[in-house]
Amino acid sequence: MNDSDEGAGHAARSKRADARRNEQTLLDAAAAVFVTSGVEAPVRDIAARAGVGTGTIYRHFPTRADLIIAVYRHQVEACAEAGPVLLATSASPHAALGRWINLFVDFLVTKHGLAAVLQSDNAGFETLHAYFLDRLVPVCTQLLDAAAGSGEIRSDLDAYELMRGVGNLCIGAESDPSYDARRMVELLIAGLGARVSEP
Repeated sequence: MNDSDEGAGHAARSKRADARRNEQTLLDAAAAVFVTSGVEAPVRDIAARAGVGTGTIYRHFPTRADLIIAVYRHQVEACAEAGPVLLATSASPHAALGRWINLFVDFLVTKHGLAAVLQSDNAGFETLHAYFLDRLVPVCTQLLDAAAGSGEIRSDLDAYELMRGVGNLCIGAESDPSYDARRMVELLIAGLGARVSEP
């Protein structure tokens, strides 16, 4: 390989990395706007938050459905990737589990905002629920196993059941200011360590 080929390869990799970063910035901006203004928020609001023109968003995501699906997948991936990082950096596996559940709650708030759209007939939405479970249940299982292995929580917990429970506690939180879903979830996580006394 000559120097010009090597330079061209480096430039192409750099351009791809820049494009990925730009897309991540757009998805973060869209997620934040969806939380505050709903999924029907004007594209110009998302563009302004991302610091780009509306044309850039349409270039990456030609339709609103494309953008919603991408935001959903982006948030699932961020939540999935956080699990092992939290296990490695938290004071204990139980602390890692608590921090991860907080991220999961943040994700659910946005997901509930997408709920009506996710139930539409768009074919792209059909596989999202399976994708969500495939990516997040194993991460939650890993966190539960680590916390159980360290003796911090009971060992008979199922990741899917816990995630369903957390999801149920989050339902309706956005429409009832007197209901603190995050506090209820914290109580649930604290209660995982409760030992059932023998009769």
